[in-house]
Amino acid sequence: MQPNFIFIMADQLRWDYLGCTGHPHIKTPAIDALARRGVNFTRAFVQAPVCGGSRMSFYTGRYNITHGATYNNFPLRIDEKTIGDYLRPLGYRVALVGKTHFKADAEAMQRLGIDPSSRVGVFASQCGFEPYERDDGLHPDQIADPNLAYNVWLRQLGYRSKNPWHDFANSVEGENGEVLSGWSMRNARRPARVKEEHSETAYMTDRALAFIDEAGAGPWCLHLSYIKPHWPYIAPAPYHAMYRPEQVIPANRSEAEKTDPHPVMAAFMAHEESIAFSRDEVRETVIPAYMGLISQVDHHVGRVIAHLAKRGLADTTIVIVTSDHGDYLGDHWLGEKDLFHDEIVRIPLIVVDPRAEADATRGREVTDLIEAIDLAPTFLDWAEGTPEAHRLEGRSLRTFVNGSRPEDWRVAAFCDGDFALRHARRRLAVPPSRARGFMVRAARWKYVLFEDLPPQLFDLAADPRELRDLGRAAGYEDVRGEMEARLFVWLRGLKTRVTVSYEQIERRTGKAKERGYLFGVW
Repeated sequence: MQPNFIFIMADQLRWDYLGCTGHPHIKTPAIDALARRGVNFTRAFVQAPVCGGSRMSFYTGRYNITHGATYNNFPLRIDEKTIGDYLRPLGYRVALVGKTHFKADAEAMQRLGIDPSSRVGVFASQCGFEPYERDDGLHPDQIADPNLAYNVWLRQLGYRSKNPWHDFANSVEGENGEVLSGWSMRNARRPARVKEEHSETAYMTDRALAFIDEAGAGPWCLHLSYIKPHWPYIAPAPYHAMYRPEQVIPANRSEAEKTDPHPVMAAFMAHEESIAFSRDEVRETVIPAYMGLISQVDHHVGRVIAHLAKRGLADTTIVIVTSDHGDYLGDHWLGEKDLFHDEIVRIPLIVVDPRAEADATRGREVTDLIEAIDLAPTFLDWAEGTPEAHRLEGRSLRTFVNGSRPEDWRVAAFCDGDFALRHARRRLAVPPSRARGFMVRAARWKYVLFEDLPPQLFDLAADPRELRDLGRAAGYEDVRGEMEARLFVWLRGLKTRVTVSYEQIERRTGKAKERGYLFGVW
């Protein structure tokens, strides 16, 4: 019997901000319980250090550089297949509730005559998902959609505003009742102007439960993609006050990083968000709210799990909990994301397969290097589909979940980023075509190659917090050369011939004469 899937992603959730991954203060009982019931992959990495590129790698099972949608709102080529394209032919209903950060390849759709309102056009416009409730969650006034379902729903509840997403869900009240915007991080100590049950996280959970009720026994795959704890860092009561400033972990940074920074780090340190998060006042204001938003997500994950049990689906539904990337929060004197420290590229990944074949691994931690692109082939494997090894660049995790470890498993994880749209590029005087970084992360070493700029190198055994950059240090030339060679090997192995399968090539090899090509005959 084909299992159902609920694929839960929290936006900008750091790997180390869960109880089951070692945070000393945060309360995440529902996700911790899932880790005890399933497998906790403790060394999982994204393939891009930003929302758009990372999510497209999750959905396609292909590296950021291969699929080409390397940054937010960069269209994914129309020929790229996603999870929905793999699962629908196997009988699955594949739906989205929440965020994808996907932008359609509108130029190609127009050139090919694809009507966006047709069945094919809807899937091509929505990253291969049925948009049961698509909401990317960023709606400042200048781009607010008054007809957004969440905005309409809030107005029906009495939140009177053209853009209640901003004016209520992501704003607070001051001492005199004045409305203060959540875009200003100084307001993160105060509760959102919506009730908790009317917040984005609660609303998306309600919509997920509605889909589960509608979809029934399945098979189905639901991507529940939470908008939080991504900024604006505004939490509803009581989550806004759940954590205190003294529970904020000290920033992971050193004076040496600031006094002698790598050129790319220096350029990003000059960004407004980095300057802000370098201040303790900002961290002590924002991070408790960030933690509260995570605990709120956890509460609603618990609602989803309870609903599966209530509907009799707990034994037939595989649950995945993960994130698209982390958040610097002032570590390394940085804010936001885009670069390659573990605070950004390492993610939580918890997989619960309720079936008997996974009983041996309940509560197990797996420390092998896992990549986000492994999920798409894993879904296909669980659904008993035919592997597409010529296209998919990840590998199925099913053997890990069932208690075995492939002997030829990877010894390095890869990630690449595109910072062409960031102010840092101009500060570095780098053209858009060269604003790229490539990371290879092995057991001991992490190496980052930047075009036309010095590399970075970290000894993860001696310096697990990545505070000492050896990219320009004497005595490490051989290590840097070896790691750069690994990058070159990886680049040569990327899968760009996607229209012909390996099986087709095997059948056609040496058969030219049978097909009428009589070249070379004497």
